[in-house]
Amino acid sequence: MSKQQIGVVGMAVMGRNLALNIESRGYSVSIFNRSSDKTDEVIAENPGKKLVPSYSIEEFVDSLEKPRRILLMVKAGEATDKTIASLMPHLDKGDILIDGGNTYFQDTIRRNRELSAQGINFIGTGVSGGEEGALKGPSIMPGGQKEAYELVAPILKEIAAQADGEPCVTYIGADGAGHYVKMVHNGIEYGDMQLIAEAYSLLKSSLNLSNQELAEVFSDWNQGELSSYLIEITADIFRKQDEDGKYLVDVILDEAANKGTGKWTSQSSLDLGIPVTLITESVFARYISSLKDQRVAASKLLSGPEIQPFNGDKAEFIEKVRRALYLGKIVSYAQGFQQLKAASDEYNWDLNYGEIAKIFRAGCIIRAQFLQKITDAYNETPAIANLLLAPYFKQIADEYQQALRDVVSYGVQNGIPTPTFSAAISYYDSYRSAVLPANLIQAQRDYFGAHTYKRTDKEGVFHTEWLD
Repeated sequence: MSKQQIGVVGMAVMGRNLALNIESRGYSVSIFNRSSDKTDEVIAENPGKKLVPSYSIEEFVDSLEKPRRILLMVKAGEATDKTIASLMPHLDKGDILIDGGNTYFQDTIRRNRELSAQGINFIGTGVSGGEEGALKGPSIMPGGQKEAYELVAPILKEIAAQADGEPCVTYIGADGAGHYVKMVHNGIEYGDMQLIAEAYSLLKSSLNLSNQELAEVFSDWNQGELSSYLIEITADIFRKQDEDGKYLVDVILDEAANKGTGKWTSQSSLDLGIPVTLITESVFARYISSLKDQRVAASKLLSGPEIQPFNGDKAEFIEKVRRALYLGKIVSYAQGFQQLKAASDEYNWDLNYGEIAKIFRAGCIIRAQFLQKITDAYNETPAIANLLLAPYFKQIADEYQQALRDVVSYGVQNGIPTPTFSAAISYYDSYRSAVLPANLIQAQRDYFGAHTYKRTDKEGVFHTEWLD
């Protein structure tokens, strides 16, 4: 009996669609799911496809040509460990496991170490694009042994999204690098979504725009430098009506859930000492949105300004919000890529930031026209400390910062929360400040804890007896 070229474990929507994507490129695919009814369902719904069902781990592994290439699409965490443990007795040295789940990068580092010691190649792979991307072409971020990646690269390149004729996949780096980049991608996604939500709130609250008008604004924005998947779908969302003719966005409960990847990004930034303020504010914004009952109660007790109708030039205000959104987006990506640089140094990954930006250009949730500008910046100056210092982004900051300041001021004066817009301008001003008031903080630390301080006028480390 002929052997299959690759196997996929896990037939939930992502695993199913990736298996179909791989099969559509001419590969024969073995599929396995812990509960056999899911396997049968996939086979029944896809007659004539080169999908070969297996009903035991042993049968599944035996169905694959060597070295075996197995894509794991199971729930991150304990389920992944259990799946690997069930596979191990049947694998041979040189076989390749590809974890395509939303896995925490430290788990990937551990699994890579443990499996490498047993001769198994492990590729922790970030996959972005949701269920549609999985089927039609996602952005793929593989990390692990370079030699193992080369053995699966032809398949990954064929199933990946294409941008300007190039596949949106590249070797990211050793062990957990792929899943780390996917984690930061998701953090940036949180920031993008919150910035867009704040732009929506400002336009709706101040100009009282209808959903149809909002759709037109976002469609217009999508024709220019803000062109991106998230801006595009936002316009679609504003147009959607339910079966009763109500605009759906208006009846969706204002509680934003999360799966934890934004939190992971913020936690890692704290561990690395990198101020990823905008992404972290976007995580907190979701948390405060979930306090719905408390917010409703507080709205009746806590005072604040009433939102005043905007009486100026409507088109001018819309343009200010657009500029604020674009500059906020730039700050978010600058922070995210600074975090990638710190992680690359910490974990010895030697990340290629320009290549990472390139594979985000299609297939993934944060795909956007301006990602090419990031690639250009890193191609021009690979060691640039911060994207805000690149000529293009510096020029945008010069031209758009006043709009961001005006929008944040308007929000504060009218009681419209703008946590990520505010984080963007605060970070920008802090980063461009040659002197910050941290001297006072260090003096306080020395006062109560003898933590010492350095001076600007002489070398050395000092401690003062402040009460003498």
